[in-house]
Amino acid sequence: MGGYFSAGPAPGVGWQRIRSDPAQAHNVRHMDINGASAIVTGGASGIGAASARLLAARGARVVIADLQEDKGKALADEIGGAFCKVDVTNTEQIIEAVEMAKSMGPVRVLVNSAGIGAAQRTVGKDGTYESAADLGRFKKVIDINLIGTFDCIRIAATAMSTTEPLADGERGAIVNIASVAAFDGQIGQAAYSASKGGIVGMTLPIARDLAAIGVRVNTIAPGLIDTPIYGTGEASEAFKENLKKGVLFPQRLGSPEELASMVVECITNSYMNAETIRVDGGIRMPPK
Repeated sequence: MGGYFSAGPAPGVGWQRIRSDPAQAHNVRHMDINGASAIVTGGASGIGAASARLLAARGARVVIADLQEDKGKALADEIGGAFCKVDVTNTEQIIEAVEMAKSMGPVRVLVNSAGIGAAQRTVGKDGTYESAADLGRFKKVIDINLIGTFDCIRIAATAMSTTEPLADGERGAIVNIASVAAFDGQIGQAAYSASKGGIVGMTLPIARDLAAIGVRVNTIAPGLIDTPIYGTGEASEAFKENLKKGVLFPQRLGSPEELASMVVECITNSYMNAETIRVDGGIRMPPK
């Protein structure tokens, strides 16, 4: 016998008691990625690598688009995918990755995980104009994290628009990796927060735009994730111990696999669209 649960209020009928029934499982619609191709930028390490592995486990044929050639090729071999050396500020290289994906199967997935960070204070200590924040460094972060993400979206979505739609008209899904810094940027993170905030800001308008071709767009904003960015050794572990104090529960750093799980859910859940989701253990970053 199935149990009972409270459903949300439907217009004009209020709260209802609805019998749970395994037969209703057919109402849960998922985009089938088995045999489809997927592109993961920044896919050679961290969240990108974890996402690539999970997509491959679901049957996707994954193109690792990254600058880290050794790691990228090794991962591609591990998951039965392919590696393409890509700088996301180079449109021709992005096109090359998309064309590689097209040769492997219908392009239905893009995960934008490539990005960099560069901390700097806005004003220097000596009061000279020369000591103010380096504008070149600021522009570089924007070029890679924000403009690079948009360039990958426009190129991959163009390829998706030419694929045969699935039964409900769906052609593909895009997931961008932003950061909680989009909302809780710390001192020194102006460029990084601006780049990630830009990704959050463009998620809805792009989702509205690409709805016409049956492509969904979502963004994930990770909190503190245990990736190689923190280094190794005793000093690194002590630093991570201090970081996790701000996480509500569970009080630890997240794993790349936990983020990858949300990436795949956003891709396969056909009703998930135009949203930014924080995956952060409830943390709200302090000023510094």
